[in-house]
Amino acid sequence: MPAIINSVENNSIAQELELEQGDKLLSIDGMKMKDLIDYNFYCKSELITLEIERKDGSLEEIEIEKEYDEDLGIIFESAVFDKIKPCMNKCIFCFVDQQPKGLRDTLYIKDDDYRLSYLQGTYITLTNLTQKDKERIETLRLGPFYVSLHTTNPDLRVKMLKNPNAKYIMNNLKWLESIDIPVHIQIVLCPGYNDGKELERTFNDLKKLKNILSVAVVPLGITKFRKEQMQPVTEEVAKNAIMLADNFNEFKKQQIACCSDEMFALAKLPVPQKAYYGEFCQLDDGVGALRMILDDFSSRKLPEKLKTPQRLVFATGKLAKIAFDEIAAELNKIENLTVEIKEVSNKFWGDKISVAGLVTYHDLVECLRDVKDSVVVISGVMLRPFTEDFLDGKTLTDLKNQTGLEFLVVKDFYSTKEIVDYLFENAG
Repeated sequence: MPAIINSVENNSIAQELELEQGDKLLSIDGMKMKDLIDYNFYCKSELITLEIERKDGSLEEIEIEKEYDEDLGIIFESAVFDKIKPCMNKCIFCFVDQQPKGLRDTLYIKDDDYRLSYLQGTYITLTNLTQKDKERIETLRLGPFYVSLHTTNPDLRVKMLKNPNAKYIMNNLKWLESIDIPVHIQIVLCPGYNDGKELERTFNDLKKLKNILSVAVVPLGITKFRKEQMQPVTEEVAKNAIMLADNFNEFKKQQIACCSDEMFALAKLPVPQKAYYGEFCQLDDGVGALRMILDDFSSRKLPEKLKTPQRLVFATGKLAKIAFDEIAAELNKIENLTVEIKEVSNKFWGDKISVAGLVTYHDLVECLRDVKDSVVVISGVMLRPFTEDFLDGKTLTDLKNQTGLEFLVVKDFYSTKEIVDYLFENAG
């Protein structure tokens, strides 16, 4: 499969070569590439020859002189140029399997590809590694990897992942340790399966490994479309998980294991301080995002007054509201500014889903039905990356037309800079 170009960086070699979206990089020095790993490897030279297929179908060979480590400035459509390694598991908690029909095709893709884990931080189960995969990982020393562990009990892991290969997890983790490849661990907590004593066992097994960079404990997500009956994480279960993670950290004498923001909300405990999250290794898994937003906001200077009266409405999921309630209280001290928080009720997925990334167009329309003359602030995580598309097929333009409101889409999910910059643009 060719590497399809999505865009090129400004002032780059690719821009000088007039490479465009839709052009294809067929080879470097005659070598075909399977993924971005190959691309990065073959680019490490001062003299390379590119084979390009232009989007009009014409072929071109281009010889380039450059610095050894100089990047070409190409952004590809995908980090994997051949077929993505599919997930062969049938996890009892799988979110993909509990979606309704009719959503965009990409939402139904289940990957379990070590290359994406290395390149983009996606989670893998290590159940589909071939001998060739292992040889490549060892030869290139790829890592760290993000591993969906869930439990170290081999029989229980087979039961939870519904894959006989799941039982080899400790062997695989010890193999990665033996070749000095570190891992980040994810545990999706499923009451009645891997909580309580089983979670304690998992942490005890992880104590024996020296290549664990971080452990994230997150609650399973339960949508109204789930067919298999699962119990939600309760306050008691959440508090026990937090305690066991703390015990693990005490043993390791490092802040390695962290429970997600949602886990603390379920436990009815406040958002921990910055020190709890160590290096914030698993932000994309919802571990520390609220603390990062709160600390970012507290570090910023605010205007004292706006030029004219203005109203901001933050439309958030239930979880993000925890942070934005505090932020709104401070913003309302600014003269001529009124800030209101609107919690989006997730009718599409069900009331057990609280994260902003699963807010839909239709639920936003319902939430904003009575809002007038306001600028609505929403997180860019609600939209498909690099697009204006919501999960349920509608767009940001549709939302603007339907509500008649102006929207400020915050692109950096972990910062309030764009919000504060907007306020200073309107300051008096």
